[in-house]
Amino acid sequence: MIADSDTRWKWGALTARRIAPEARIDGFLLRGRATPTPRQLAEVGVPVDGVREVTAAEFIGEIEHEPYDVVLLALVGGAVQAMLHGLAPLWRTTERRPVIGTGYVGVVYEKLADGLLLRHGADIVIANSRHDAERFRAVYEGVGADASAVTEAALPFLGGDGYTGTDTRTVVFAAQPSVPQSRADRAYLLRRLVQHARLHPGREVLLKLRSKPGEHTTHIEELPYQKLAARIEGGPPPNFRLVYGHMGEVLDRTDLLVTVSSTAALESLHRRIPTAVLTDLGVREVLGNHHFLGSGCLASWDQLDAGHRPPADEEWLARQGVAADGSYDTAFDAVRKRVTALLGRPGLPPVAPYYTSATAPGYLPGILARHRLDGTRTTTDVTGVRRVLRDAVREAARGAYRHGVQRVAPVIRRMGEL
Repeated sequence: MIADSDTRWKWGALTARRIAPEARIDGFLLRGRATPTPRQLAEVGVPVDGVREVTAAEFIGEIEHEPYDVVLLALVGGAVQAMLHGLAPLWRTTERRPVIGTGYVGVVYEKLADGLLLRHGADIVIANSRHDAERFRAVYEGVGADASAVTEAALPFLGGDGYTGTDTRTVVFAAQPSVPQSRADRAYLLRRLVQHARLHPGREVLLKLRSKPGEHTTHIEELPYQKLAARIEGGPPPNFRLVYGHMGEVLDRTDLLVTVSSTAALESLHRRIPTAVLTDLGVREVLGNHHFLGSGCLASWDQLDAGHRPPADEEWLARQGVAADGSYDTAFDAVRKRVTALLGRPGLPPVAPYYTSATAPGYLPGILARHRLDGTRTTTDVTGVRRVLRDAVREAARGAYRHGVQRVAPVIRRMGEL
């Protein structure tokens, strides 16, 4: 399994365990700006049999020399497409190859066609719900591509005890790194959260953050709530605090989950915890909260301040793969069945993505070049002093790159907004 961020590691590692609970899992981290830290990996709580950080070319070299049964690409769409094209030549002269799977880490509310076509070519494209499976097939069939890889399942990290509370004692706001983006909107949400804590001094009000200062996740967070919280006028009330850690452990004590559009809402709904998807900033595609239309969860801070606990719509839950009805134990049966069937074939067909030099000559080359899989792949067979020097140079370059992306670029962008 290879992942390029903490959230995709979480999805990939847990999906691998859902597919084959007793199998050996080798974990790889694709080197980049969002490479997770050891703390972020540990937070997922899914042990694997080894973790290595690699480039795209190095990962392909590993797959070439190891007899894996399944390769799970828990990557952003462009990286999946690059890997598919990089892996395809390995098996042109042999029928034996691993089953290749991919999917999405959560709610798919933007770039549906773009992301799906970048994932086409995998043997299994996992849909996290019936709703997603129908949309995925429609996209593939709409361009005349094979849609048989689309396989319905559910988010692999749903679970935990069902909620049985009746009082709102603990309110959790699940923050997102890039939604909303503007300082004004993020400051507004924080102000309302703090106001809720002051209006309800008997409640514990928690701001659940994805990453600690210096860490990064799938999306770069330019305006972290930690900095905004440090500027709360008069300081935060005693019943308000910031929390980190495993989302499941936070949900264990949650009576009301509030968010803009975080996948945490689906985790909460799976447990039947009252869940509110905020409308204060509008119901807009750019926020992702339009995905929850019909859920019964849309609400404003004014309503929550007044004591509203949104009731979720049962039919909507079923279509979204939340499995609040108790059917989650069978959610991955179709994926396991497809993997078994593919492994049982005498030979798998060549890897054949929809995007080729014929169908996307102005798009595909840039994707491959971004991951240095455009014909300039370099060998990984270096030893001794050369390996030490190479690794040292790479580490220095990676540090400089991350500093530029995570520290310098946000400052320049903010200065440009002045």
